[in-house]
Amino acid sequence: MSMLTASIEQVIVPRARDLGGFEVRRALPAAGRQMVGPFIFFDQMGPTEFITGAGIDVRPHPHIGLATVTYLYEGEIVHRDSLGSQLPIRPGDVNWMTAGRGIVHSERTAGEVRAAGSRLFGIQSWVALPADKEEVDPGFVHVAAANLPIVEAAGTRVRIIAGAAYGAAAPTPTLSDTLYADVALAAGASLPIDPGHEDRAIYLMSGEVEIDGIRHPPMQLLIFRPGDRITVTATVDTRLILLGGATLEGPRHIWWNFVSSRKDRIDAAKADWQAGRFAAVPGETEFIPLPG
Repeated sequence: MSMLTASIEQVIVPRARDLGGFEVRRALPAAGRQMVGPFIFFDQMGPTEFITGAGIDVRPHPHIGLATVTYLYEGEIVHRDSLGSQLPIRPGDVNWMTAGRGIVHSERTAGEVRAAGSRLFGIQSWVALPADKEEVDPGFVHVAAANLPIVEAAGTRVRIIAGAAYGAAAPTPTLSDTLYADVALAAGASLPIDPGHEDRAIYLMSGEVEIDGIRHPPMQLLIFRPGDRITVTATVDTRLILLGGATLEGPRHIWWNFVSSRKDRIDAAKADWQAGRFAAVPGETEFIPLPG
């Protein structure tokens, strides 16, 4: 367990849960902390090894008021949505799906990938939209790994997934100030984290870091105090996610896959899903009823 220090405001140890054949570790939302910047949901998926014929089958389900962000280290997922988008995401790519006033999507392992057996390791996160952007038209953007900027220094490699950091900006279409990067640190390398963004945190995927003389193990979300200059030093080869951005103007209501600044909007989305008023995903026939 990590200790709180002068620089660290909160340490979140995610709870593990089984999603039917593969495990996720949910770091956000957590007790006492709903969001870091606009990030309101943060799941580590895997690492999981699927036997031949197995894979993930996240059936068609709706979202409002957020953007889903998928980023993989290993494996492949086929994304389909009610806009007609259909394509695989592979390691280093980013899928940014803006739900806005409403979208439906599924995520599955392709047949040929199942047949060969596969691994899955990655991050699924949700970014809450600013209150005045919650009802934007839904949209989907896939940014290939080759189009995400990489910033390198001695022993440090930073791929910007969304937003801007270290003098580089990703083409991913954010709607508020966002910080999201995949960082690889060689043993002994340091990463400065400037106070340019209001909220900042790191999620340790693997390895170990030292901050203010205290060592921190993997699979923890370390949330930093606003305004401090932070230096993170890897004690061994380390992989981490850097996330944050501007704090949104207020808390959000979350129910199932719906996020909104207004509770009545979530009630309306429940009724819309129950009554079949969301657009369908072409080629998908399964229906998930409302929970409970």
